[in-house]
Amino acid sequence: MKDVIIPMDFSETSLNAARYAAEMLSGKPDTHVILYNMFEDEDNAETSVQYLETLKSELLQKGVTNNIECIAEYGDDLIESLGRLAYQKNAELIVMGISEKEEWRRVFVGSNTLKMADQNVCPVMIIPPVAKYKGIKNIALASDFENVEATTPLLAIKTVLEIFPASLHIVNVDNELYVSLTEEYLAEKAKLQEMFAEFNPEFYFIGMNDFYEAIEQFSKDRDIDLVIVIPKNHSFVNKLLGHSHTKQLAFQSSVPILAAHE
Repeated sequence: MKDVIIPMDFSETSLNAARYAAEMLSGKPDTHVILYNMFEDEDNAETSVQYLETLKSELLQKGVTNNIECIAEYGDDLIESLGRLAYQKNAELIVMGISEKEEWRRVFVGSNTLKMADQNVCPVMIIPPVAKYKGIKNIALASDFENVEATTPLLAIKTVLEIFPASLHIVNVDNELYVSLTEEYLAEKAKLQEMFAEFNPEFYFIGMNDFYEAIEQFSKDRDIDLVIVIPKNHSFVNKLLGHSHTKQLAFQSSVPILAAHE
């Protein structure tokens, strides 16, 4: 049984993430959905439980999944509580919403997300506010092709690929790429090919300065439904944060990101 945790604050953003996740997991009887709310005022305990049960009833009535548990917990540190719950449940995935376009950058620099990454409990899937589930047929894995055996969270990514049978596209964005790949790139490509051999990955190398623009365009061109990134890969993070400003952030709030940690 694969446990999937969905933190709820009952905003439209978190409700959309819950509905997205429930449809995404529909037809997967070996998954167990946990709707989780942490309340900071003990007087809100009953309200928290009621809201969770109402959402559970909605999802059950839609028939998208029939294995849902509600957990309401008093606390003041969401990340610590989530990490503990994920560890206790041996969770395969945490699904979270994100509210503003400019917060895509905060996925990698915001304190809450980095704290979750530091705990290294399980992958975190971030659902844009207007995303509607239409199936996951194509998954892109962004890699910097540097020391891939040590920096690629193989087990976590394979678990996701097993939950969502899809075509795997491994993509690299590097403004220093020229006509042909270096020997180093070819060697790392061969390692990735072997690591994900059972998924028959396709490889793409994009010579552009703007990572966000490159991935956005790639996602549109290849009908990508989910982008996997490795935020603890420091050289990769530096590339993400290397832009002082970005006119148009990634994915136009339509393609979910999954952060899989080393």
